[in-house]
Amino acid sequence: MLFLSPPRFVSSRSASPRCAAILVCVLIGASACLDLRAAGADDMADRSGHAGMSGHMHMTALRPVKPGDQEKAAAIVTAAKQAMAPYQDYHKALDDGYEIFLPNVPQSQYHFTKYAYALEARETFDPLKPTSLLYKKTPDGGYTLVGAMYTDRVDASEDEIDGRIPLSIARWHQHINFCKAPEGHKAQYFGPDAKFGLLGSITTSEACEAAGGKFFAHVFGWMVHVYPYEKDPKGIWSTMDDDQGHDNMDHSTMPGMKMN
Repeated sequence: MLFLSPPRFVSSRSASPRCAAILVCVLIGASACLDLRAAGADDMADRSGHAGMSGHMHMTALRPVKPGDQEKAAAIVTAAKQAMAPYQDYHKALDDGYEIFLPNVPQSQYHFTKYAYALEARETFDPLKPTSLLYKKTPDGGYTLVGAMYTDRVDASEDEIDGRIPLSIARWHQHINFCKAPEGHKAQYFGPDAKFGLLGSITTSEACEAAGGKFFAHVFGWMVHVYPYEKDPKGIWSTMDDDQGHDNMDHSTMPGMKMN
């Protein structure tokens, strides 16, 4: 399992190669990713294939709707709007202790994470304290607020996360089966023939060991995004890439991580 150095915490989105590549940057180091790109490695944001993703993502199945689920989800959307309201200007988020993760790495959206809230979310759920605020970059170099991210610890049961945000409405996810590449093989995190990481063909501890890597069954914890300004209810709890950048895997929000 991957462990985080307090007070740092992480999160993530759906099965998109672009965002899986960003998560790999979290795990191997942003500078290493930038070095690979500078050296001419396959463009991790645009050219990584989907082939290896299925073995690296665990998403909750949609459960039957229980009485009260829709009302509970609607209340969380309302709370998310309230939590986001003070931060339409991203400078206010920065002033209040939110930190931009990998601001210099191109992403479909950027996580402004408050690590104190991330730690609290391991034990309690407060929809007024999302772990991350989600912003899209604007042409003038600023940011537009589009959503929020909630998290839970990696070993939380599905019944627990269902108690936070109903699994009949939202699909939580985890990133799994990460094989850390041995020295000298970091270029194999990316591209259509990726072998290691969240885009790689290796999905078992046996295959990882045989390749000289280090295996992690889970990376990060449970996570889910909400987009409360969306008009279409399907967009509010979106888990897939679309032209709005709704990609629930883009939660690379935790620097200071250790792989033990």
